[in-house]
Amino acid sequence: MDYGKHQAPQGYEPGEGVLTILIRIPVRIVVVVLVLPVRMAWDALTALWHAADRVLLRPLGRALARLLDTLVLTPLTWLYTWVLTPLGKAAAWLAAALFVRPWTGLWRYVVVPVARYGIAVPAAWLYRAVLTPLGHGLRWTGTALLAPAARGLGTGLARLLATLLVLPVAALWRYAIVPVVRYGLIVPAVWLYEAVLAPVGLGTARVLGRLRQGTAWTLGLLRRGIAATGRGLGIALTWLVTTLLVAPVSWTYRHLLTPVGREIAAAFEVAWRIAGYVSRAVGRALAWLVVTLLVAPVSWAYRTLVTPVGHFLRDSVGAPARRAAAEAGRAARAALASARETVRRARRDAWRALAGTTGGARSGEPLGIPARTLGSTTTVPSAAQASDTPPLGEKLVGRG
Repeated sequence: MDYGKHQAPQGYEPGEGVLTILIRIPVRIVVVVLVLPVRMAWDALTALWHAADRVLLRPLGRALARLLDTLVLTPLTWLYTWVLTPLGKAAAWLAAALFVRPWTGLWRYVVVPVARYGIAVPAAWLYRAVLTPLGHGLRWTGTALLAPAARGLGTGLARLLATLLVLPVAALWRYAIVPVVRYGLIVPAVWLYEAVLAPVGLGTARVLGRLRQGTAWTLGLLRRGIAATGRGLGIALTWLVTTLLVAPVSWTYRHLLTPVGREIAAAFEVAWRIAGYVSRAVGRALAWLVVTLLVAPVSWAYRTLVTPVGHFLRDSVGAPARRAAAEAGRAARAALASARETVRRARRDAWRALAGTTGGARSGEPLGIPARTLGSTTTVPSAAQASDTPPLGEKLVGRG
């Protein structure tokens, strides 16, 4: 059996020590106790927020939008459509009538004719009939007479200037100034540079180069010695720092801080999930209690008591009351109609009594029924209106 190899337990990473195994369960228990109230408060706030959004904020937003549309947008739309638009059209028409059309007419019927027939046409005639022939004549005069004379005069002046100025200056430059400068300045300066200055400069440069090389060799020796000494000191300091500081800190970070931090992070993650399960279970239990103790009795009372009572009241009280109200309304309307008819007849009878005839009755009032003559079914327009009910004597004769 190979005791050098062992299998890590499930859920444990390879390389975990005894310290990790010992602190895992206590840390997770403590973190669960600390995280559970936070998770439950978070879930409660989330549920409250969703309920407030569904029950309060959305209806309030729709009500505010409708109120805004009713109080602001609709009046503004009406104001824009029926007030501002007609005012704008009226202002545009007024501006066009007061400013655009007068200036347009002034430009079209005053400025343009005056500029065209008062300035442009006379100017064009002046240019075509006077200035163009005059310009052609002046051009011919300059081309035929003045140009040859000016050309001959320019040629004479150029030859005179060349003879008096250019030729003496050129001879002075070529035969006096150039030889003096070349053989009096340039040739001695070149000989002095090649024979004296160049050898002296080369020697000085060689001496300075030897001095620089010696100085560089000496400084290189010093730098190599200092570098060797510093390298030894650096190696010693590096070994001391690595042995006394880096190794303990690295061992502490790798074997203490890293496992503890990883276990705390894993404990928080596991505790958050466990708190979520517990919070969900508590929420479901509270919901079951609310449904069992409040919603179910209220629903049963509404379905068993309130609904039959409501139906009974609707069928026994509401329907007869509605029918009685309808009958009362019809009776009131009939009484009002009868009163209107009575007033209309009284007004017609009063008018007939005052005017003496029905011919002068006002238009729109119903005329009386024409009376029938004895022994005939036809009506006489000039006869007075008679009642269809027989007199009391005729009734008695008929009974006898």
